[in-house]
Amino acid sequence: MRSPPRFGREREIGARQVFDLHLSEEQLAIRETVRDFVTEKLKPAALRPERLEPFERPLLMDLLDEASALGLRSLLLPEEMGGAGADALTACIVAEELGAGDPDLAAALGETWLLCGLLAGKLMTEAQRDRFLPRFLEDPRYHLAFADHEPESDTALGADYHRPAAGNRALKTRAVRAGNGEWIVNGEKDRVLNAPIAKLLAVEVEAEGVKTLLIPRDAPGLRVSESGRELGCCGSVHLSDCRVPADALLGDAAAAALKASREAPQVQAVNLGIGRAAYEAALDYVKLRVQGARRLVEHQAIGTKLAEMAIRLEAARGLIWQAAWALDHPDARAEQRQSDLPLATAARAFTAEAVYRVAKEAAECFGAMGVMRDMPLQRHVHDALQFLHSRNGNSDAKLRIGEALAGYRRP
Repeated sequence: MRSPPRFGREREIGARQVFDLHLSEEQLAIRETVRDFVTEKLKPAALRPERLEPFERPLLMDLLDEASALGLRSLLLPEEMGGAGADALTACIVAEELGAGDPDLAAALGETWLLCGLLAGKLMTEAQRDRFLPRFLEDPRYHLAFADHEPESDTALGADYHRPAAGNRALKTRAVRAGNGEWIVNGEKDRVLNAPIAKLLAVEVEAEGVKTLLIPRDAPGLRVSESGRELGCCGSVHLSDCRVPADALLGDAAAAALKASREAPQVQAVNLGIGRAAYEAALDYVKLRVQGARRLVEHQAIGTKLAEMAIRLEAARGLIWQAAWALDHPDARAEQRQSDLPLATAARAFTAEAVYRVAKEAAECFGAMGVMRDMPLQRHVHDALQFLHSRNGNSDAKLRIGEALAGYRRP
């Protein structure tokens, strides 16, 4: 998959560039390539009856390898470093397509391409890049993870709304310097997306301040255990006297940049894919099912329900795309060409609720069959609920928007 010098989604008015909904030829080609892969290979495998059960859903590693072979693992890596050099919008387009097929695979692959672009493209030193990037490019199963969450840590805004963060959130994962300059790390991280498959982890530690260390999976003293049934491929990282080379430290800006990546609009695009899959399944069914001598789609109640689902999905997509455009054009806000609203957070809040409503109403179109365990609709509702209640739930995102509207800048 080859990318152009720029993924054009903007048009010129005078000397200004403004948000435009027209996709470039390259973006359309990428979308069709990924959509064909999802339709022909990913969806049939993801919707096998045994994977619709709510108990266990192992990651489809063979199809993850095929997606990597399409160039998706390095989607956001700059071209000069061997990647596709895509922008945030293209990442959202790809994430939606993959999410419509299998959100687990989409989440795992999206985390790798997001961290790859951020780490190799911006945060690594030249020496670190020379050390890790060749391994990433040569090994199709070289995935990445960011470990920041700790067990029993409270990151909700609740008590700290319009106030500095409470002082009880100090990291328990600590790193100290050994006599030879190495870092010795002790602690535990949980809810780490890609932990079971990652070969390089960026780990947030306390070392006279919050710092981030690059720790290879084979580092002595590092152990990974898989979590329960969570969306994607999650696990816990245990560090016991884990020794890391002295040059593993990222710059001071790394922790904030990696934290900010949690709000990337591509995450919401995966959720949008779930809603789209539920809507398309319902639409196909009501066109076939006959009741009262008419197809279900011809009944007013069903037509109204389908219209509401379609509107919610289109509104969510527009907000996600606008958030992606804003990420690609950071100067737009300073020049007052973009809303002051934190668009990525707004996209998260709106999409989570909209997709859950879509998935639930799509299941209702199937009647009693919508809740059967061997039907895909119950899976779509389950996945949409995870997005709605992930991290600190949607209330946290709305509180952050409330702070922004009041002009409060969180320290």
